[in-house]
Amino acid sequence: MKIAILGTGAMGSVYAALLAAAGNEVWAIDPWRAHIDAIRATGLRVEGASGDRLVASVKATVDPAEAGPCDLVIVATKARDVEAAVRGAGPLLSPQTAVLFMQNGLGSSDLARAHLPPGRALLGVAQAFGASMKGPGHAHHNAMDLIRIGEVEGGPSERVSRLVETWQEAGFRAQGEADITRLIWEKFVCNVTFSAPCTVFGRLVGAMMDDPATWRICTGCAVEAYRAGRARGVPFSFDDPVAYVTAYGGKVRGARPSMLLDHLARRPSEIDFLNGAAARLSQESGLDAPYNETLAAIVRDREAAF
Repeated sequence: MKIAILGTGAMGSVYAALLAAAGNEVWAIDPWRAHIDAIRATGLRVEGASGDRLVASVKATVDPAEAGPCDLVIVATKARDVEAAVRGAGPLLSPQTAVLFMQNGLGSSDLARAHLPPGRALLGVAQAFGASMKGPGHAHHNAMDLIRIGEVEGGPSERVSRLVETWQEAGFRAQGEADITRLIWEKFVCNVTFSAPCTVFGRLVGAMMDDPATWRICTGCAVEAYRAGRARGVPFSFDDPVAYVTAYGGKVRGARPSMLLDHLARRPSEIDFLNGAAARLSQESGLDAPYNETLAAIVRDREAAF
């Protein structure tokens, strides 16, 4: 399969390396020229949870036109960059190209799908994954659990089955989902629990959970997001959001959310698609969301100084 990865930061680099090592023709497409130059020169190195490998077969470019039409485009940019990335992805698309969105948060793929022909998009969830960049051409894979893929409108499909098989052949645990939107919302509840709170307090997940005061803030964010989803008819698989995020947090106690990593690097975060989205969606449903609203305001204020 010919695959383009739009956005080869930490997670995108993991996808690119493993999919290429499995024999696919993989194009890493990213505006970070030093990263692209390093991949071209020596290959893409990924170490950590998925092993330690240097994959020389990954093709790399800053220009989608160099890659040309692909069977699959995986959009692995930050949520804030999705729409711009898809607007520039025209050279990658053929009449059969599938576009798989793999973002945190809510709303970015909705904006981007307006720039695609109907029926192209699929949604994916990377469950309990973590990665970071050690330098150009070198990513560290911190954790991996499950890739879940589904059609935007739900239900099984032949192309979902084909894509699941492709990911599995590359060494990922992967499965198709009949209701990927529900899973995205469930991940969203976990994301808002830790993203802005860990960023504002500068703490790891475990430290937030161990402090009763900050844990109340975290769970307040979770409950608000859960209520916003329920107001929209999301059929959550759980009735107790606090128990759900407690179980999730217990598995990633040593993690720094990507929002915190962004602030440590003085980069703008995905706040508008995470805690900011939880506040906005709550307000649209006539619900209050003081935890998410306050934390989003603090994060945005800090980012104004970057």
